[in-house]
Amino acid sequence: MTSRHFLFAVVFTFFLSAITADSSEDCVYTLYVRTGPIIKGGTDSKISATLGDATGKSVWIPDLEKWGLMGPNYDYYERGNVDIFTGRGQCLSPPICRLNVTSDGSGDHHGWFLDFVETTFTGPHKQCSQSIFYVEQWLASDAPPYELSVSLDGCKKKTGLSEHGGRFVVGKPNIRSASE
Repeated sequence: MTSRHFLFAVVFTFFLSAITADSSEDCVYTLYVRTGPIIKGGTDSKISATLGDATGKSVWIPDLEKWGLMGPNYDYYERGNVDIFTGRGQCLSPPICRLNVTSDGSGDHHGWFLDFVETTFTGPHKQCSQSIFYVEQWLASDAPPYELSVSLDGCKKKTGLSEHGGRFVVGKPNIRSASE
């Protein structure tokens, strides 16, 4: 009986060390998501996101709100707000150059005008990497382009990092007036 307990303890220890080793190599991701200033631009829908790199690896966030840092009773994705989310996932190769954002279309106000998503990530022995994706479109079934999902892919850019403070930029920001 003692040898069984010993064998179980050894196997259990290896199992725990394997789990711990994997999670210690995760990267920390932070997303800044701005809902556009357009009237009725906010949403009550569940939002998911996928971040990707040029090698084809990706990190899927099935419910972005679960990564939210704004507090337990905060109303995410409201008009003109910048919401902050953070979580851990497998490390990607910098820069993050692909983004997919999807709304499930649920809730009383399902349409959402997504202005931009800015991402940062870092991990063990990795330099911080920043990317910004200018989306500037509706994720809605009742407003053009009548889609609940948007994908931006800047992985084929030849220039790499832009002159925007070292951030990798996908899309082009619209120039807005100071009153927005």
